[in-house]
Amino acid sequence: MEITLIRHPPALIPPGVCYGRLDVPLRPDAAGTLARIVAEVGDVAAVFTSPARRCRAVAGMLPGTVREDARLLELDFGRWEGVAWDDVPRAELDTWARDPERCAPPGGESGGALLARVVSFHAELEAHRTDCVVISHGGPLKLLAALLARIPPDLLAPAPALGSVTRIRC
Repeated sequence: MEITLIRHPPALIPPGVCYGRLDVPLRPDAAGTLARIVAEVGDVAAVFTSPARRCRAVAGMLPGTVREDARLLELDFGRWEGVAWDDVPRAELDTWARDPERCAPPGGESGGALLARVVSFHAELEAHRTDCVVISHGGPLKLLAALLARIPPDLLAPAPALGSVTRIRC
């Protein structure tokens, strides 16, 4: 089975702003990145995508049956959504970073909840054992990549680059 993981290109939001669940579109200059992604991916039968506009825009460019799956949404950062990271209270960030699995941003979702969603999605992929494309965000993709590679997921690991395409054979 080959799973192709795609992280959406840059979104239309100022740099340095937290935007996990904000439903922002792609930047207008994303056309070149979209064309590269389509060329790299080629023909596909099944596409799973986060319901976020920035991911659906990529899915809409690919052939194949597209299925939206809310388990592929980015972490819900609660009250931090739309706030510059520099303006998030330092004490809140430190608390969250010490235990991202159990701690959630105020009004948001814990890393453990994100991981549970991704584990559920991974189990479905494993059960169907079919080649597919998954379009999502940095948080879910880094966890899914680890699960597919059979290594422990790390909530604080670096996320794949915006606009990246990663193929994993499993």
